[in-house]
Amino acid sequence: MNSKYDALFTPWKIGNVEIKNRIVMCPMGGTSLFGWFELTGCGFDKEAAKLFLERANNNVGLIIPGIAPLRDTFWGKWLWQNPKMFEELKDFMEEIHKTGAKLFIQLTAGMGRSWAITELVAPLHKNKFTRALVKPIIDTSHELASPSPQKSRWAHDIECPEMTVEQIREIIEAFAKTAKLCKDAGVDGVEVHAVHEGYLLDQFAIEFFNKRTDEYGGSFENRYRFAAEVVKAIKEACGEDFPVSLRYSVESKMKGFCEGAMPGEDYVEVGRNMEESEKAAKYLQDAGYDMLNADNGTYDSWYWAHPPMYMPENCNLEDVAHIKKFVDIPVVCAGRMDMDVGAAAVAEGKIDAVGVARQFLTDPAWVTKLIEDRLEDIKPCICCHSGCFNFSSSKGHANTQDLTDTMGLARCALNPETMQSKKYYVAPAKKAKKIAVVGGGIGGMEAAILCAKRGHQVCLYEKSDKLGGVFIAAAAPSFKEKDRALIAWYIRELAKYPIKVHMNTEIKDVKSLDADEIIVATGAVAKKLPVKGAETAVEAVDYLLDNKKVGEKVVVIGGGLTGCEIAYDLYLQGKKPAVVEMQDDLITTKGVCLANTSYLRDFFKTNKVPVYLETALSEITEKGVVLKDKEGKTFEVEADSVVLSVGYNPVPIAKKSGHIHIIGDASKVGNLRTVIWQAWDVAMKL
Repeated sequence: MNSKYDALFTPWKIGNVEIKNRIVMCPMGGTSLFGWFELTGCGFDKEAAKLFLERANNNVGLIIPGIAPLRDTFWGKWLWQNPKMFEELKDFMEEIHKTGAKLFIQLTAGMGRSWAITELVAPLHKNKFTRALVKPIIDTSHELASPSPQKSRWAHDIECPEMTVEQIREIIEAFAKTAKLCKDAGVDGVEVHAVHEGYLLDQFAIEFFNKRTDEYGGSFENRYRFAAEVVKAIKEACGEDFPVSLRYSVESKMKGFCEGAMPGEDYVEVGRNMEESEKAAKYLQDAGYDMLNADNGTYDSWYWAHPPMYMPENCNLEDVAHIKKFVDIPVVCAGRMDMDVGAAAVAEGKIDAVGVARQFLTDPAWVTKLIEDRLEDIKPCICCHSGCFNFSSSKGHANTQDLTDTMGLARCALNPETMQSKKYYVAPAKKAKKIAVVGGGIGGMEAAILCAKRGHQVCLYEKSDKLGGVFIAAAAPSFKEKDRALIAWYIRELAKYPIKVHMNTEIKDVKSLDADEIIVATGAVAKKLPVKGAETAVEAVDYLLDNKKVGEKVVVIGGGLTGCEIAYDLYLQGKKPAVVEMQDDLITTKGVCLANTSYLRDFFKTNKVPVYLETALSEITEKGVVLKDKEGKTFEVEADSVVLSVGYNPVPIAKKSGHIHIIGDASKVGNLRTVIWQAWDVAMKL
């Protein structure tokens, strides 16, 4: 191991509990050991247990599973009322401790106005009759209960009810009872979620959300009383020596309701500012918390707590390092942490440990590879959130996430085996076959590697002189360094297996291939717009690959993810982009995480990038574009160049048949997750 990482592999303590190294696997929604989406009550989640045990065997120091709601979302049963759960937890803790890792259980009071109510459930809540009808199954009023009446973060036409004092006391009691059961099961500590990310306890702490006039609102002490009483109750039940961590947001990074602050922006904080945070951190420490597991943000500035690729690496480090000066307890920092920077920060005493989350989903063995000085073998997380946390929302829509995704969070776009080990796994083929893969994009490379792992003879054909397909263009912008690292990882991985790679080889007729099975992964081509002057525009891929130059004023036609990323890239280059979109909001596609989309929307708003919604392109002229709004009114926008980003059409070179399989965009245009998971769906059956 490189000596620059030495500081990460020194022991430290949370209370009296010693942790073997400074790498913390941070909590992620969907990884609760008590089950994430249980229709028949909570049940110990063996899939999550398998996930954590594999990471524990790969040298992580401290594991904190995802939030465990104290009260079951369905049927309303309290977690402490399920003793069998904790018996199974005790057996699991014995296995974890054999690895030398420690594990804290994260408990949550709830989400309040941040509860990601879905478009399926929202109508049931809005109607008094259906709300009462479904209450025994799912009590939406309880789930949405907030410090004060206010709009839901996800459905602005829903008003969240005010939580009663009786409900607060029930929650405090549940924290204590559940923590005691965790302790008795051999758990090393608990983490309270949280004065963090705009969840319920954070809403109580932040004056912007808390308008109460009783003992839980108003003054600083009253607003932080809920969180303080929680830790005091846990300590009374479990003893002063039982460690209690707090998930903590240093600053809220909020400019207003559903409006976050950009990195480096000069703005007025309406949530918790640094001055209050300095006081709050000390106050919460004195109340009894033994560690701060820290970052920034709320659901209104979600990209701080769940940083997409647009956010800088180590985006929370400066603020977290500052808050450490005001406490005597250990402080962990999370948020796109780079290990070189994290190790240096630990060595310099700026933080006590480095928090990492989604990289553990992409590559369970990344810590081991770091120790073994095999950094090039680490499969990089690209911060897409499309498998792990794709809560999506746009104007007028609550959480549009598919039900299957709601039921299965914490999966990984790049690693189908994560939290899906019964569905996706590598098994030797019953009969070795000759497999031809046509197309060297991500889907083709993934299929080729998996087939080779299973023992097949694989030939990969790529018509160009580069592997990566359309993802080369997607990875081109400056902020896509992880995407470029992923392409490089795939190329290195291909070389580890006896795969014959034929570059500059275009296959026009798959019948010419000497193969038992053929996988077609030839991708898609850009759609054309039937408007006057369209032939003068620059296609998105040509712009991204720098095949065609653009001027200073650029109109991007299409406000989907690709179009918005192009506009973002143009702005970073100092150009003047504008975005034209026919829908009533940018990036309305389901499955694109709100943390990613809200960053781009907020960025354009903050930096006054013109966005024309519910607007169609009528013509491209020498001076720019002619647009038509929803009222049918036409107007012109000046531009030196026009970039078209209006979607793609599949281009399979053959039809699906018994031994011909179509995957990825060649089958149906999607994203990296659909491409990779479909590659597994096909390759596992061959």
